Amino acid sequence: MTTTEPRVGTGSEAPKPVRSRGGRPRGRPAMYTTYAQDMSLLNTRAKKVSIGALLVLAALAPFLFQDDMLRLLATGCVLAIGAIGLNLVTGYAGQVSLGHAFFIGVGAYTASVVSGDPTDEDVWGLGITFLPVWLLAAGIVAAVLGLIVSPLASRLRGLYLAIVTLGLVFIGEHLFREWDSLTGGFGVGRQGPDPVLFGADLSRRTEAFSGDQQMYWLMLAMLVIFAVIGRNIARSAMGRSFAAVRDRDIAAEITGVDVRRVKRRAFVVSSFYAGCAGALLYSILGYIDPSSFGLLLSVQFIAMVLIGGVSTISGSIMGAFFIALLPRLTRELPAYLPFLSSSATETPNVFQVETLLYGALIIVFLIFEPRGLFGVWIRLRNYWKAWPFSY
Repeated sequence: MTTTEPRVGTGSEAPKPVRSRGGRPRGRPAMYTTYAQDMSLLNTRAKKVSIGALLVLAALAPFLFQDDMLRLLATGCVLAIGAIGLNLVTGYAGQVSLGHAFFIGVGAYTASVVSGDPTDEDVWGLGITFLPVWLLAAGIVAAVLGLIVSPLASRLRGLYLAIVTLGLVFIGEHLFREWDSLTGGFGVGRQGPDPVLFGADLSRRTEAFSGDQQMYWLMLAMLVIFAVIGRNIARSAMGRSFAAVRDRDIAAEITGVDVRRVKRRAFVVSSFYAGCAGALLYSILGYIDPSSFGLLLSVQFIAMVLIGGVSTISGSIMGAFFIALLPRLTRELPAYLPFLSSSATETPNVFQVETLLYGALIIVFLIFEPRGLFGVWIRLRNYWKAWPFSY
């Protein structure tokens, strides 16, 4: 709503809003008067300033933290990419997917094959270590498999769709364990993709920076790129069709939305994100174990989306960093709880506590804060904007 000056003229002339010296319309700051302003990527000055400050602080992190923390933060960046992909299909499109771990594994092994040593007789390798090549290959192969699965998934919904995608995880586990020429075999594994960019291996120390510093900057840049792409998808016609199918698929079909095609698109985009995330994740870890892509990994990504916030790109990032930093906190529990062990062979141990926490946190957030950490942030922001009033 904007205040207007009285004008003399015909009734067909629209009143012009009174503008301040800076050229901005006076009135309520959160009231948008044009579609362009409503659909812009950063539609307020506060968002532009806060995002800019956050990116500056994130870029300076390598000078503030040790290498072990930087490796953990780099892992959080990559997990956020995978969480954004899952949120696009589950949060925005409303299609429950438990098969994210399968596409993560496909992306990891595709990148390893493309960048692997061609002289190795045990596993396949093409020797193309240039990062953009194996990253795009990982995303494209995962997207193609997502496209193959999507016709089946587009005909299902709810629990039936969850069971179908869950089956992908068990199929993937069997293939990864038995396909030795691809994965190296159970208990053996293979090396992850080499992050080589313009002839420089970013995982190795240079005279100026350590390998963990370089990897963190790389993963931060990847997160910014994929987050911007995901936000643009969400606010585009494709994203609006996702939301229409999620909210009322029958009503969307009546208004002309091709529901099955929208569902297929959501699965393809989500699979592409998952494949890229898998490739980047195991370039950080450096080693791929065929047993890593089980149901627990899918549950972790579901936890990231639900804890961070469904249908929000920012919430996906919050949830991913929360889950990435959670093991760092649980590893400290034996110092305060002597009955907990740090060894996986003893019971109870911190690894069992982590698994229990994933489920407990999902339940707590679904009951008390369905919008996740993003909802908590919205509450704090609204309280600050309305203070000292209570409404």
